[in-house]
Amino acid sequence: LISELFLASAERSDLTGLLGLIVESEQRERNLGHAGRPKRESLSEAEEDIPLGDRKTITDFCYLLDKSKQLFNGLRDLPQYGHKQWQSYFGRTFDVYTKLWKFQQQHRQVLDSRYGLKRWQIGEVASKIGQLYYHYYLRTSETSYLNEAFSFYSAIRQRSYYYQVNKEDRPELVVKKLRYYARYIVVCLLLNKMDLVKVLVKELSEEIEEYTQRFNTEDQLEWNLVLQEVAAFIVADPVVVLNDNNSVVITSNRMLEGSAPPLEQGMVVGQLVLADALIVGNCNNQVKFSELTVDMFRMLQALEREPVNLATQTSKQGTLEPSEKPAKRENPHKYLLYKPTFSQLFTFLSASFKELPANSVLLVYLSATGVFPAGHSDYEGPYDFGGVLTNTNRDVVNGEMVQKRNQAQKEMHCLHPGDLFPFTRKPLFLIVDSSNSSAYKNFSNLFGQPLVSLLSPTVYPKTVQDPSQQGSLFTLFLYSPLLAFSSICGLNSIRQGLWEQAQEFLCKVFRDIGQMITRSRTIDQAFLQFFGDEFLRLILIRFVFCSAVLRLHKLFRESRSFPESYPELPKQETVESSLLQRHILDLAAMLDVHNLFWDDSLETY
Repeated sequence: LISELFLASAERSDLTGLLGLIVESEQRERNLGHAGRPKRESLSEAEEDIPLGDRKTITDFCYLLDKSKQLFNGLRDLPQYGHKQWQSYFGRTFDVYTKLWKFQQQHRQVLDSRYGLKRWQIGEVASKIGQLYYHYYLRTSETSYLNEAFSFYSAIRQRSYYYQVNKEDRPELVVKKLRYYARYIVVCLLLNKMDLVKVLVKELSEEIEEYTQRFNTEDQLEWNLVLQEVAAFIVADPVVVLNDNNSVVITSNRMLEGSAPPLEQGMVVGQLVLADALIVGNCNNQVKFSELTVDMFRMLQALEREPVNLATQTSKQGTLEPSEKPAKRENPHKYLLYKPTFSQLFTFLSASFKELPANSVLLVYLSATGVFPAGHSDYEGPYDFGGVLTNTNRDVVNGEMVQKRNQAQKEMHCLHPGDLFPFTRKPLFLIVDSSNSSAYKNFSNLFGQPLVSLLSPTVYPKTVQDPSQQGSLFTLFLYSPLLAFSSICGLNSIRQGLWEQAQEFLCKVFRDIGQMITRSRTIDQAFLQFFGDEFLRLILIRFVFCSAVLRLHKLFRESRSFPESYPELPKQETVESSLLQRHILDLAAMLDVHNLFWDDSLETY
């Protein structure tokens, strides 16, 4: 039962936090008022007709309902960053919702007959609980709580809690239903439940059409935009996997057990652990949904393990056994920043830096429009190469910033390489996917801490699809190397059997790349210091694979079309290794695209 799932999870000792900000739509919802709930003062009007026990039940319910809304609305006032400031407040909020949910179940008959409790009000409570779980996932990056949110959203739909809303002449209630659908879709996208997403989008489209026809509201264009965004998001992947019935097979790209090649026995690498990640998306015109661009979505999943359904771990009594509690954090903590200003980005960087534990790594992923310097100066320092765009209302033309400042001045709405220097006092792993990513190879390791920058190509061949719309090719390689490989080979679909065969072959390739890195005598030690962490190990291996593939592909001939890194990798031992080149040609032959790659690539250098 849904109550058992909720109560079991509510009793977890590690449920101690939640995201501070709740979406703007909640404020709009409050402005619409709470006309659908019988007012408490109405109790006194018929007080004489209600038995004392029932009257107390209604009073207690109204108290819990008001308290839950007060606490929920207060969540937006909590800081967005930091790991501890919000924990106690979330605990109180969750406790009240536990009591409220249990109370309305135990006293449903009295609340129905004496209070006039409606099904959509029960749905609202369940929806709030779903939001608590979802935002708890955003705060902690524990993917298991996505399943918790999904359970509540799914139950709302299965039990038709919002069904009667359409029969009432109140647009604000219909808006509650539409917002519920939008939130449900986001959770399903993150859980890769694409078949269900398509069903929900169809239902949402029908609900929006009925809503706009009945009420002639001003937000029709806004809701139509929501539909357009999610429709584009669903088809963002350039290649689909088909089974024998020509149905699309949903593949997950989160880390599974054994996804990262194991270290060789006796191999000495760093013991650093990826603890925090800032995922920044500020690309113009890139497909996005709910402040999550395609690039952000892909990098988010590349830094997570496959979710575990907590419901399957609960005992019959609805409590989580102590032995089944996670022994450690499964995923690095993440901040998702969609089009942040420089101040916001710097604030989150500072908070992550401050709270970074010992022997831990901060990863910064930047997917953003390039900002180029206005001119060249005699001295080229860390603020003379441009960088990536931070949020501003200034003009953008063809995806690049229009430079209107005096040439002697630096662009202020830009994250320059020099802006990151203070944060290199601790281990920093930087990934830049931008048309001006090369600005970040001009680093100086001032403090001797481990520091690596992985930088995307700055130019793509004209024959390759513009990466700015459907997501970047570079990020696609870090997220799903086989998907990216198939994409640059012009494949639109792959049979499931061939896909699985190619994935198995890639596992062998990745093991060999891992050995190339750890056995190299000339590689910079920074790479090895990060290699002990499974997430960073897999990203480094996929980066080498991406670099080697693009060097062999006949369409990628400019040096600007190849990824770069700081420090530089020893090319002959990694990205230009003859063994790796043979692997790539074998993979191309397996997919019947051998003719797109150079057989004897050494002649082209």
